Amino acid sequence: MGTNPLLAVDRLPEFSAIKPEHIEPALTYRLNANRERLETLLTDAEDQAADFATAILPLEELGDQLGRVWGPIGHLHGVMNSPELRAAYNDCLPALSRYQTEMAQDTRLWRLYQKVAETLPDDAASSPAASVVNQALRDFRLAGVDLPEAQKQQFKALVEELTQLGARFEQNVLDSMAAWSAHETDKAQLAGLPAWVMEQAAQNAGETSLDGWLFRLDQPTYVAILTHAENRDLRQRFYRAWMTRASAQTDNDNFDNTATIERILELRHAVAGLIDFENFAAYSLATKMADSVAEVLGFLTGLAEKSRTTASKELAELERFAGESLNAWDIAFWSEKLREERYSVSDEQLRPYLPLDRVLAGLFEVMTRLYGLTAKQVDDIDVWHKDVSFIELTQPDGVVVGGFYMDLFARPDKRSGAWMDECISRKDFAGQSARPVAHLVCNFAAVTESTPSLLTHSDVLTLFHEFGHTLHHLLTRVDYPSVSGTNGVPWDAVELPSQFMENFAWEPEVLRMISGHYETGESLPDELLDKLQASRTFHAGLQMLRQLELAIFDLRLHAEYDPLVGGNINALLDEIRQQVAVIKQPDFNRFANSFSHIFAGGYAAGYYSYKWAEVLAADTWSAFEEHGIFATDIAERFRCEILEIGGTRQISDAFKAFRGRPPQIEPLLAQSGIAAETP
Repeated sequence: MGTNPLLAVDRLPEFSAIKPEHIEPALTYRLNANRERLETLLTDAEDQAADFATAILPLEELGDQLGRVWGPIGHLHGVMNSPELRAAYNDCLPALSRYQTEMAQDTRLWRLYQKVAETLPDDAASSPAASVVNQALRDFRLAGVDLPEAQKQQFKALVEELTQLGARFEQNVLDSMAAWSAHETDKAQLAGLPAWVMEQAAQNAGETSLDGWLFRLDQPTYVAILTHAENRDLRQRFYRAWMTRASAQTDNDNFDNTATIERILELRHAVAGLIDFENFAAYSLATKMADSVAEVLGFLTGLAEKSRTTASKELAELERFAGESLNAWDIAFWSEKLREERYSVSDEQLRPYLPLDRVLAGLFEVMTRLYGLTAKQVDDIDVWHKDVSFIELTQPDGVVVGGFYMDLFARPDKRSGAWMDECISRKDFAGQSARPVAHLVCNFAAVTESTPSLLTHSDVLTLFHEFGHTLHHLLTRVDYPSVSGTNGVPWDAVELPSQFMENFAWEPEVLRMISGHYETGESLPDELLDKLQASRTFHAGLQMLRQLELAIFDLRLHAEYDPLVGGNINALLDEIRQQVAVIKQPDFNRFANSFSHIFAGGYAAGYYSYKWAEVLAADTWSAFEEHGIFATDIAERFRCEILEIGGTRQISDAFKAFRGRPPQIEPLLAQSGIAAETP
């Protein structure tokens, strides 16, 4: 096994050397080794007094070792998908799920944690050690550790199947996108499209020996066409393709996720029932800040009520501007036209001033001014694709804090969206240490033959968002992997650092730092800068309602599921849209079939987290506004009270320590331009 690159866990992964045939042997070896070590630890624990150092830290190391093997596999599945890698990944999911459930249901292990909990000092409730133990005890309960054996086996089978279904869901979305394309030979049909979109489509056509232009269904292309194509039929064609991904509404229904969704909902409800929860939403909230489904639903519906009047006015104004009633595929196009007329600013005006390299340099300068860290590219790091780079963060005293990989361009074998994920968690105990390493992944338009990668301002916000997650992972001061970085942080608080970082990308001082025309180097002109900033609240009500629509759908879908009726997902989504949305969706819309956040990611019954954390983020930003956006004392307090603590403290307590009071919703409403228009 010594030649298997996945087992070289004492250094950064050798991504370029990892082959599909390495996956199953490496995982099998690691699981077997962990099981053997666990038996030894449990036997030894019977013969000696158990304490945190001797009983729990070796278990932390086992979890970290497994993460160092499986982490690169899961990452490559997301960014370099191939039939061979996918097959190996899918074949391993049952074994991994069985192991994880075995650990979570092992009564001997549960009792060991209980014994150690009794040895912890009463005043150590929020210490890293207590957090490791208490979160583990909670997770034992949520995995059914005290269930009768037959029900334990039932739980294990349910979770194993859910793991496979989540992977199938994501793969169906990816395959559905890859199977769709649009070929056009008449340039007149493509009026309004930006030059970079046309250039990329011409390159695609040339690579497949076609004349004209070949458009693929990736996120940058979809957004550009919906925003800029003057051909309404073309916009509708792309809208339909995007909103029917992985459904029976597509020309190719081999990747239909409908049955997969129904099975996922059925199994989640069954899992929750085994642990004596009324529904999966209540089960999900057991690990979050929010106390109940009713509390979250009240928060979401209240925010929707405050936003709907503003959103209705925005839509009515847009339709007056367009001179007609608008369909869903018209909104982005006419919104961009109205934004350009009102503020004399458009994405295509801004893009030349936002080349990726300049934006990154400015982003790192923001980090330096806030936290004193410097970023340096390291070139001799093994990566999985030629476009990937590795960045190291260093303190003023020269100490390396950690590093992160950047994979920023869209590819056909890469899932859509943007995300941060851990590569290596920070640890320092029992002679074992590791600096944290992250993956920062986006799907921006790639470099073309004539231009570098040029970002929209929305892309910039995405980059700042994911960098906020990255800093959260890298700046942790917690030495135990299970609660370091973003690990152990409640899901409805994990978006706080990321959404907070987005605010900087709206500030004039920062916009000057991150901008520079790709041909002349000229910073964003003051006139454009002022207009961009003035446009911040443009259609904020419509954007707010869209997120609330999805959050309410997710919560109610899991809270109201009835196994005798099924998910009834389209009817439920239609009902919620009637109550919340102001933009009418077409009957063919099957957005749920590609809603990977809740069916293949970690946001099931937790999509509300974005809005919940946005309240925290806006209130956090108001502290910086009060004292200066680069006030080092405020930044240091934010770093100390929020970014460094991992999952070792209640976020409500941490926020109070930072802000001096509980969070308030008013800063979010004011930031969105909604408060003043609320009746």
